[in-house]
Parts: sequence; C-alpha cells; structure tokens
Amino acid sequence: MRFQPGPGWRDGIDDAAWAPSGTRDALRLRAWLRRLIREFFHARDVLDVETPILSAAGNTEPNIDGFRADFSGHVDAGSPVRWLRTSPEYPLKRLLAAGVGDCYELGRVFRNGEAGGRHNPEFTMLEWYRVGWDHLRLADEAVELVQQALALVGRRADVVSTTYRGLFMEGAGVDPFTASDERLQAPLREFGIDGEGLSRDDWLDLLMTHRIQPYFPADRITVVHDWPATQCALAKIRQPAIGSDDPPVAERFELYLGGFELANGYHELTDAAEQRARFERDNRVRAGRGAVQPPLDEHLLAALASGMPACAGVALGIERLLMAMLGTDRIADVLAFDFARA
Repeated sequence: MRFQPGPGWRDGIDDAAWAPSGTRDALRLRAWLRRLIREFFHARDVLDVETPILSAAGNTEPNIDGFRADFSGHVDAGSPVRWLRTSPEYPLKRLLAAGVGDCYELGRVFRNGEAGGRHNPEFTMLEWYRVGWDHLRLADEAVELVQQALALVGRRADVVSTTYRGLFMEGAGVDPFTASDERLQAPLREFGIDGEGLSRDDWLDLLMTHRIQPYFPADRITVVHDWPATQCALAKIRQPAIGSDDPPVAERFELYLGGFELANGYHELTDAAEQRARFERDNRVRAGRGAVQPPLDEHLLAALASGMPACAGVALGIERLLMAMLGTDRIADVLAFDFARA
C-alpha cells in the first residue's frame, strides 16, 4: 500500500494558537504507520502489550531526566512518588521473565527537559523484544520495518552496516578506542565547545553528532554496532578472544535514516547483579552532577534474578521516523500539538 496525500486543514487557522502544529497529512501518515507496525508484528507473532506509564521506579541513565508525579490516594496503594516512564523497557523485561515471549509496545513516553526542533517532552516510542536473538539479527528486522515504512511514501533506502570503530575511522579519521583525548577533541575545535567536565564518551558523542552523523546520505539506512563497553547501558559486553588486542565492546546497535537517529538496540543484559551495579554507578554520576537520583527498579532486578531469557530488544522513535519520511527537521510538523501548543 502507498500513502496518498489528502486535503489540508480548513482555511484561516494556520496562525491560530489553538490550531494543530502538524499537518493533516502528517497525522494521516502517522495513522498509516501505526497500522503498518501492528500488521508487521502480527504477521510475525509478536504480542502487542501495554505496560504502566506511571512507575515507582525511575530511569537512572545520567543523560535522561524523568517527570515525577505525586499520588494522593491511600498509602496502602504504594509509593506516593511516581515516575512517568522514559521507555517501557523495564516492565517489558518483567513480562519476558514471566514467559510472555516475543512482545512489543507502541505508546507514549516522557523525558523532561527535551524540547526543541527535534525533541518533544512527550513522544511515541515503539519497543520490541525477540527471545533468543542477538543485536545483529534484531538490527536486520529493524531495517526491514523501516524499509516497509518508507515504502508508504514511495521510498527505499540503501543499507550500510558498520562497526562503531569502523565508522569513526572512516568518518572522523580517529580510532575511538585508542586515540588520545586530545586527538578526539581536535576535529571539534572549530565548534568552540566548552570541554569543562566532559568525559571521553561525551567527546565521542560530540564527534558523532557534529562530524559523522550530519554527513549520512538522506537515502541511506546506517546501522552502527559494537559500541564501546563504557556505553553499554543495558547491553551485554563481549570480551575479545584470548590473545587479541581488540577492546571489549557493548553488543549494541543504533540505526540511522539519513541524519536521523531512529533506534537503539541491545543484546540484553540478563545478569541482575551486574545490572544493579550499573544502576548504582549511574546514580553516583547523577549525584556528582547534583541531579535527582531515582529509586532503582527493584521489580526489574528481581525479574532478572528469576531468570529472564536471552533476548535482544530495540526502541524506535516514531516521530523521528515520520520526520525522516516527510523530510522535515521539525518534530512539531508530525505531532497533532507540540509542547508549546499542548
């Protein structure tokens, strides 16, 4: 099937504060995309599930801030402080540990402080898990889904898959694992970046966003896998072969369509003790920055300890995909009402 543009909004409302920020065609395309996603996973026997939006635990990731909400009901109901989810990852993993099998969720998530041309504090995320798969096999399925989405608007993209190391050596001329900090910073001097307090991983991120990602061709899907172990998040770490000089790497991938980062996936960590240590390390970083330290998700840790199956999971931003499909840099163009009009 192919999406066909239709009539726009009624005349005379373009500048009205109450009017939608997105076009009528963008909202129609969103509906077509949601239908495609559900049909895609139904055909593959991946279960459509819904999990809580409010949780007693928060996301400890240092570069993500969550929204807090206060529950005013009976104290026996549980913690009065709740967190709006930044992704459905933790409850989905609890379902996996309980034996639900392959599953996905398509729904709203919330991130505080993220508002701008490409960001909105609430947005739609697709997240899915495949039992027994690794990150590379899941990356192939994510590419297939994006290609089907592009077909809605009569497009198809070339696909390039590369390691993180290979990408940096080709795109920035540096080895991200062995280059000195000064060598990493050199290609960024013209941007006048204040480097105070930035870590090595921060500089690598800046190289990606300033020197590599902007030059991805618009008609190309780029899959970048095997990231530095220091950027493992919730992914497994693969150690090098005995006698090899290769560094350990996180079994993680990111998928880009043109210059848009669309998806982030992992060969999922299943070790509860290691996951707890990572959460605690995150909160130490947050404490050093004077940031709020959310409570750990003890339900997730207990689920991992009970035996979550080996699996791979990925999260994909629906607005980013729609932006790439429509060729716009403004997230407001693909939302009914952006944050300023909400």
